[in-house]
Amino acid sequence: MSTPPRSGPVARVGAALRRTFRSLRVRNYRLWFIGQTISVSGMWMQATGQDWLVLRLTHSPVALGITAALQFLPVLVLGAYGGVIADRFDKRRVLVVTQILFLLQALALGAVVAMGAVQLWMIWALALALGLVNVFDNPTRQSFAIEMVGADDLANAVGLNSVIVNGSRVVGPAIAAVLMVSAHTVTGLAWVFFVNAATFAAVLVALFLMHPAELHRAARVPPARGQVREGLRHAWGRWELRIPLLMMAVIGALAFNFTVLLPLYSSDVFHRGTGSSGAGGFGLLLTTMGVGALAGSLGVASRRRPRFRLLMLVTFAFGALSLGVALAPTFGAAVVLLAPTGAAGVAFIALANTLIQLHSDAQMRGRVMALWAIVFLGSTPIGAPLAGLVAAHLGARAALGMGAVATLLAAAYGTAALRRIRAEERRREPAGACESHAAG
Repeated sequence: MSTPPRSGPVARVGAALRRTFRSLRVRNYRLWFIGQTISVSGMWMQATGQDWLVLRLTHSPVALGITAALQFLPVLVLGAYGGVIADRFDKRRVLVVTQILFLLQALALGAVVAMGAVQLWMIWALALALGLVNVFDNPTRQSFAIEMVGADDLANAVGLNSVIVNGSRVVGPAIAAVLMVSAHTVTGLAWVFFVNAATFAAVLVALFLMHPAELHRAARVPPARGQVREGLRHAWGRWELRIPLLMMAVIGALAFNFTVLLPLYSSDVFHRGTGSSGAGGFGLLLTTMGVGALAGSLGVASRRRPRFRLLMLVTFAFGALSLGVALAPTFGAAVVLLAPTGAAGVAFIALANTLIQLHSDAQMRGRVMALWAIVFLGSTPIGAPLAGLVAAHLGARAALGMGAVATLLAAAYGTAALRRIRAEERRREPAGACESHAAG
């Protein structure tokens, strides 16, 4: 029997899907993927509901910026020590503790909202508590990927972790928007936080069902003086780590402030209001961006090994598309542009994250990923209030445009630095040797 004409394309699609999702063949990672998909959807629900709650209570972009800043301030101040914990202790056990603490924080926020007792200072205190847990959770979670799948599939696992975050970005805000639209009073928002609390059970079940003997555990780092400084020297001494970390520091602080700015785009720029119809507009903006981000993360996961030149390309694209959103003349135009903006933004994050992990020493990975958390999450206490202030005085368009220009400048820096390094390596090494070593 002859082969059907479509067997070639079908076979290629099947091969691409197997390549994209190959880490799911590993039982421990499969459990993690399912649990995290449920839990991170809940976290996006909470982030959406929390921002809308602050906006309804204060009608202040500055208050939104302060809320985000408090949530990420602990990572900026203490993040390096979280990396030391990730390198010293069993990562699976650390994650069990952090998930329980996340659950309790969400329950507390839901309780004060349900009782009608919520005040701005309570939201701020609980945002700070969430940040303290993130100090230890983020570097541990990031560096746990290689323990589940091994070095050969690390790039794929990191890409699929981005799929989790960005697939959940579609589901979480959509569910939150439905709950917010149906909530006729502030107390009705409590369900957003209670549902999030319940989702952490999925991660706890996944962690308890894992087979510890199948984990590729790195040797634990014994306690010693100067381990934070050692991690800093390691990251600064390798250009493969230094360049993406510096780029992330700028872009994370100035460009990834969408949770602060998109509510203002809905309510102020496009005059959707702050009631239930405004919540729907905000949810649509955030969900559309999440759809694009999901596509971008799938694209990264399908690649066998990321390259630095691709990182520079998607950074330029993210900056240009963000500038387009800043200048969008209508709500519909903003919605359309946010999809590719989300794709380029998450591609930048996933590529930089993967390249950093691939070029980190195994016993340094927790500390390096703590630095990643500092420049990505920890930059928010600087960037979020700044974005709020710019939005308050010059408008949300100006705040988003500021981040877009900063992204384009970071891309220009990274490209110039990469060219300089490649030129230096060509001078130092035999012909062809540096091509496999570096810039790709």
